[in-house]
Amino acid sequence: MGSKFWPKRGSPGILHHFTEALVAFEFTPGTKPQPHSILFLGGLGDGLATTSYVADVVAGLEPTQWSLFSLNLTSSYQSWGFGHLDRDTDEIAQCVRHIQEYKAAKYGAPGKLVLMGHSTGSQCVLHYLSRPNPHTSTPAFDRGLEHAERPRVDGAVMQAPVSDREAIHLIMRDGFLGRTPAELRETYDRLVAMARDAVARDPGCDSMLPIPLTSQFGYPRNTPVSCRRFLSLVSPDSPASPAEDDTFSSDLGDDQLAATFGMIRKRGLLKHKLMVLMSGADQAVPDWVDKEALLERWRQATDRSCSKGDGADAQIWDRERSGLIPGASHALSNDDQAEPRAFLVRRVLSYLEDLEKRD
Repeated sequence: MGSKFWPKRGSPGILHHFTEALVAFEFTPGTKPQPHSILFLGGLGDGLATTSYVADVVAGLEPTQWSLFSLNLTSSYQSWGFGHLDRDTDEIAQCVRHIQEYKAAKYGAPGKLVLMGHSTGSQCVLHYLSRPNPHTSTPAFDRGLEHAERPRVDGAVMQAPVSDREAIHLIMRDGFLGRTPAELRETYDRLVAMARDAVARDPGCDSMLPIPLTSQFGYPRNTPVSCRRFLSLVSPDSPASPAEDDTFSSDLGDDQLAATFGMIRKRGLLKHKLMVLMSGADQAVPDWVDKEALLERWRQATDRSCSKGDGADAQIWDRERSGLIPGASHALSNDDQAEPRAFLVRRVLSYLEDLEKRD
């Protein structure tokens, strides 16, 4: 993250322990009361405030009644390779509960709370809203999973939702880091075979894949990747049988979308609208993906349970604000991203203003 995005004097705020080992940082740059909250969820490799445009959102929130929290999960920084979405959303639920109790003690009411995810953080948002509550899966390799009940939230924002599987296939099509498509395909097939074999041989353990092989696809050399997480990210049985992390691929069928976007209404964890913002020039999205058509498919899956007589207020998808951020890179972190970041902040502030008007 370039220092140009953050004030050199640092950022004032409060460090919260929402578990004994996990913390969230609440940015408090102004003096105005801030009874409402955004809980920001970063992508793979992110930690406290490592997504650069968070600084722009925090600055935009200064005159409002909203504060932004950035959190550490067990899977933050270099630990994502052994993480999984059930554990992430269990910990997010614990943080949501802490924020609600903290704001209630400070302001007399928990206020409104919005989940905002970037990249894999968007997968966490969708997983939080669409999966059974509490989770019903019991992975033998993660016996410490608490299956926390997830509190309802007032709003949800997803920015740069991308398919890790399609990003891998883009790399294999074009070559990467001096390796040819054929060489990468050979490595991919080898990794998939190794991962499948390890999971089959020892269901109660999650072992690490060789870093010299996983790093060929851009996974950092300081980040171990487990067999289970690799299979979840690359989802070799998709599109017929997508793995947990494969929620945003363009070739998923309507049945698969109905099991994710289509379950938001049934779970009842989102009180109001879902705003989805795709980066218009996202490097992780292959050129064969029609972003606007994909957004429309997600919208249809999300609102399919609405009857024609329900009206606009019953629709979950925020039609007014969802869409592409023109010219935006994946994390809006390039030197030419000032306008895309300003566009994002305007959309977020408009969304929050509308949410404040609702009961």
